[in-house]
Amino acid sequence: MTQDSAHRPVETVDTAFDIIELLKRDDGLGITAIADELGLAKSTIHRHVKTLESRGLLVREDDSYRISTWFLDYGVHVRNEHTPFSVIKPKVDELAAETDEKVWAVIEEHGMGVHIYGAQGRHSVKTHARIGQRTPLHQFAAGKAILAHLPDDRIDEILDEYGLPGRTDQTITDRDDLRDQLETVRDRGYAFNREESVVGVHAVGAPVRDRSGIAVGAISIAGPANRLRGGLLTEELPDLLLGATNEVEINLAHS
Repeated sequence: MTQDSAHRPVETVDTAFDIIELLKRDDGLGITAIADELGLAKSTIHRHVKTLESRGLLVREDDSYRISTWFLDYGVHVRNEHTPFSVIKPKVDELAAETDEKVWAVIEEHGMGVHIYGAQGRHSVKTHARIGQRTPLHQFAAGKAILAHLPDDRIDEILDEYGLPGRTDQTITDRDDLRDQLETVRDRGYAFNREESVVGVHAVGAPVRDRSGIAVGAISIAGPANRLRGGLLTEELPDLLLGATNEVEINLAHS
């Protein structure tokens, strides 16, 4: 086997995951619709879909298919076993109760920010963020807090792979501007998101670091821009976050 062939994607596996991604986006599609979307023969799609169904990964409803709850089991297992979830969760809950805002725990995986847990305060607002969501790190406070505390070569890899796509008019899309902001984040220990991911929403995020200072995750507090402003945004919430993340880091170091 040549080195090139060893690294070449397995087409059948690629097709299976293309089907899963499609059904995640458009839940409840039949064989013909899947085949048309992916540009493959119906017989090929039929074999893949039936195999996925037989393994419990898809559920058939009449002539349509949807993703099964097997993926929930996988996701919960990964979150509980391979992230700092158990140590971060109590502090996220505590911050939500104390601030009455939405609080998120985020990690970095494959260069993207992944929301692994969120807690709602009494006055928290709903946004597009959800558990399991993957978001470019530069677009939100927790992501920038993580990005600022990764090795420089890793930051370059992430920016080279994903670029700096904008989400709102306030999203940073210039690499030099981002580098300047990340330097500021390192100096003060936390990052801001002023309507960079959702219009009308502000947030502050701080990293959770390992003993070498590399981010293993982050915690953020988000709320309406007309409420999270002034000293509350720039002083009170950052102080709360830094105290919380410091506790998490100590607990992680001794867990």
